[in-house]
Amino acid sequence: MKLDDMILISVDDHAIEPRGAFERHMPAGFKGRGPINKHIDGRDVWMFEGRAWGYMGLNSVVGRPKEEYGMEPLSYEHMRAGTYNVTDRVDDMSANGVLASLCFPTFPGFAGQKFQAHPERDVSLAAMQAYNDWHVEDWCGAAPGRFIPMIMIPLWDMKAAVAEIEKHVKNGVHAITFPDNPAKLGFPSIHNEYWEPLWKVCADNKVVINCHIGTGTHAPHASDESPIDAWITSMPISIANSAADWIWAPMWKRYPDLRMALSEGGIGWVPYLLERADFTNKHHEAWTHATFGDEQPSDIFKRHVITCFIEDIYGLKNLDMMNENLVHWECDYPHSDCTWPNSPESAWESLKHLTDEQINKITHLNTMREYSFDAFKYTNKEDATVAALRKQAEHVEILPRPGMGGAAPEGQGERIVTSGDINRMFAAASAESAL
Repeated sequence: MKLDDMILISVDDHAIEPRGAFERHMPAGFKGRGPINKHIDGRDVWMFEGRAWGYMGLNSVVGRPKEEYGMEPLSYEHMRAGTYNVTDRVDDMSANGVLASLCFPTFPGFAGQKFQAHPERDVSLAAMQAYNDWHVEDWCGAAPGRFIPMIMIPLWDMKAAVAEIEKHVKNGVHAITFPDNPAKLGFPSIHNEYWEPLWKVCADNKVVINCHIGTGTHAPHASDESPIDAWITSMPISIANSAADWIWAPMWKRYPDLRMALSEGGIGWVPYLLERADFTNKHHEAWTHATFGDEQPSDIFKRHVITCFIEDIYGLKNLDMMNENLVHWECDYPHSDCTWPNSPESAWESLKHLTDEQINKITHLNTMREYSFDAFKYTNKEDATVAALRKQAEHVEILPRPGMGGAAPEGQGERIVTSGDINRMFAAASAESAL
């Protein structure tokens, strides 16, 4: 296989909700109460129930020179159009040689945290349903075969959550976004029987539970004086703590076909986690009574947990320590870790030592199977390769565009940017939004 022959499907990208995303879809009785985007003092801000929310284009820096990363977009004009316009997004995907994409929300939070925390549950559920309808109908529906649809669910109401999943399974949805640790958001832990209806409906309908880094457990930073680079380094690995918790969760024995994904978590750390988990079970099972029967904890992980990587040469050199049928590639468009427009070149560096069969599994076949997604229903296989898609998108401008604007962290261009600089930047944005 050559680089140009790959077929790439990304299981972790992000959509910036465009103006008007919620308005048409708010359920009857809640018209006028949904999130709306307003231009205020040179900023585009999302308003929901009288409150404005910080940076509307969180980390959407794709298309900028790397020297200008860290400039948080304050308006749509500060972002590449592919971040929020679905037609431009498809063009950007093709220019990047990417056939299909699964997109997490932005304004609501990757797992809908803003809606999950809203005290008025009825309007929050209505807004969540509006988002789901927009995402499935307007975003994914605008380009059949180019997006894997994914919905959010109300964590506070299992009956409503099950109903929302059952509604959208009929629309071809086989993915939900879910916090990596719901206990951090004030909900029961994954060990609590509260979630039983969710595990059952997902298992019965082959729905993948996608847990993005930072949706429950946040990566800690050493100090406000620490370079932001140190914090960024640890962000993917931070989900390892939640991953260990999921291994010991009780539902796997009841639902052998249930799957969850560690979105944007990387894979290089996985072999050691599995070794440590098996060591723990061997040395401590006698007094902890957390029995796995004839299996080991690593067997549970390998059977149920989808892992995802952007660049991970080390992890793929140790593929034999994982389940190659549950390893998936991701792009992370439009965030600062994304490799657009050179994702094929980046992925190839990690994949090129593998067999053609393994490359095909990791780049698209695993994703098609686990997400019940037929990538070739609308696109012939010969038109789905990196080379074919890039040929179709020769008109797309991919050179970095300087001076797009936005809010820069304190000290950028003058000294090392610290974790404190970023924290103060986001605190200021929240304070401004609250006014």
